Amino acid sequence: MLSRIVAVISLLLLMGVSYGFFKGLIPTEKAFSFSIDQTVTRVALEEGVSPDDAIESMKLRANDLNMKLVAHMPLSTELIAQGVENVRRIEIFQFCDAKIAKAMVDHDMNFGAYLPCRITLMEDADGKLWLVMMKIDLFISMAHLPDDILALAKKVNDSLNSIIQAGASGAL
Repeated sequence: MLSRIVAVISLLLLMGVSYGFFKGLIPTEKAFSFSIDQTVTRVALEEGVSPDDAIESMKLRANDLNMKLVAHMPLSTELIAQGVENVRRIEIFQFCDAKIAKAMVDHDMNFGAYLPCRITLMEDADGKLWLVMMKIDLFISMAHLPDDILALAKKVNDSLNSIIQAGASGAL
């Protein structure tokens, strides 16, 4: 009988730890770890596609998908202006569908931390150009969204993937 009680208590404690009921009581430095590579989509610009072609293609595709370009930060230009040397090209583009953004934050204000959606054009150490963005479908799968909000989140994910592919291929 005592062994059954101990087993049940042990099981409950194990379940509590795995579900976070005792968060903060038990040190869990490595409880949730991942590689940053797992959280991003990175697509190389195709051969012959210039950075400016990629940017123009992303803007055109975004417009077709009702994703407004709401901000552009030419980070490398700013770094050069500040006297930083050996700067590779880095430009951040922020896209948003205002109505979907409103629905997301109306559902849960924490989604505001992920707005607007970003795609970064960047040059790696070898001079190769990439488009990089957060892997939105990963976050969607963890968010436990109601069906109507889930459909909107998937629409944004599909739109951003279309924008990044258009940029990488130079499609107009």
